Amino acid sequence: MIYGIIGDIHSNYDALTAVVAELKQERVDKVLCIGDIVGYAAEPAKCIDLVRELNCVTVAGNHDYATVGKFPVEYFHADASTVVLWTARQLSDDYMNFLKNLPLVEELDGITLVHASLNHPEFFDYITTVTDAQLCLDKLKTTVCFYGHTHVPLAIFLDNKGDKHMDRGSVFDLNNVNKVIINVGSVGQPRDWDMRASCAIYDTDKKIVTIKRVKYNINDAVEKVYLAGLPGINALRLMERVI
Repeated sequence: MIYGIIGDIHSNYDALTAVVAELKQERVDKVLCIGDIVGYAAEPAKCIDLVRELNCVTVAGNHDYATVGKFPVEYFHADASTVVLWTARQLSDDYMNFLKNLPLVEELDGITLVHASLNHPEFFDYITTVTDAQLCLDKLKTTVCFYGHTHVPLAIFLDNKGDKHMDRGSVFDLNNVNKVIINVGSVGQPRDWDMRASCAIYDTDKKIVTIKRVKYNINDAVEKVYLAGLPGINALRLMERVI
């Protein structure tokens, strides 16, 4: 089985369509989504439509839940909260109900999906320290967990001796691994100084996860942010590698 894993799309339809085209070329069998379909950019409905068309197994991100009132918008900085409120005004009840009914965690085929951390996933805590990683690994029941939230690709391995090590590369070998949590990066707003969209491909037979970077029309995505009247920083993050 070959899975494509996407997330942190953030209403960037130009990036999402490019990633989906890449996954089709890679002949993935199933697409999984670790949440934050909406937020920041200008085409939330189109992104939701495509995720639904792909029949993705999808979990909720904090922007998804904030848009439907299931996570406090007060936790967002001003530019992000502005877009959360704008997004809610753009979406019909059908779209809102889709986001509202997304689960926080899913397990399938030895894979766990979560947007942020398995440790109280409803809080959407960032994994930024060894302690954060350990709290997530402690809750992990499968071998591999795919997550996002920081928009930076990363793998944190737990070996059979209980030792952890971090890998910021692009190919992760899961053979002889006890547990691993893998951040698949962001489709719509990467924050690792690489402007290309990010996703992951997991070959369950070979037990290899590959981070893929995909070029897309950034200029079109930027223009749509400005035309929608959304905060300019959301456009700058796409084209100037601003974290």
